[in-house]
Amino acid sequence: MQTSETNRPRDPRANPRADRALVAIGAVFAACAVALAAYASHGADGEARMRLQTAAAFALAHGIALAALAPHCARRLGLLALIALAIGTLLFSGSLAGAHFFGWPTRLAPAGGSAMIVGWLLYAIDAWRR
Repeated sequence: MQTSETNRPRDPRANPRADRALVAIGAVFAACAVALAAYASHGADGEARMRLQTAAAFALAHGIALAALAPHCARRLGLLALIALAIGTLLFSGSLAGAHFFGWPTRLAPAGGSAMIVGWLLYAIDAWRR
């Protein structure tokens, strides 16, 4: 029995634009991750290389997850989970890459990591309730 608005099943075709957007975002994250890893290997040293490789690893993993999971996400809670993953990845990986390329502070990285954790926990709850 589903009582919450957040857990009401949604028709997989109810918001195909959101699904397509999340898949596209995941693919862009993955492409950026490959480029970032290549740059880290050939154009950065020391701590910068380590940070960029970390950013690339998280962007690649979460990009693949978004691209793979979005088409199969039929409930609002699952969709919310994937949106949290996308925002978290952008904040975490973007903060680390932005620090190197633009001198930005990395203060958004912890918020991004927290959003990714929350996203995965929400996805787990959604999967359990299916």
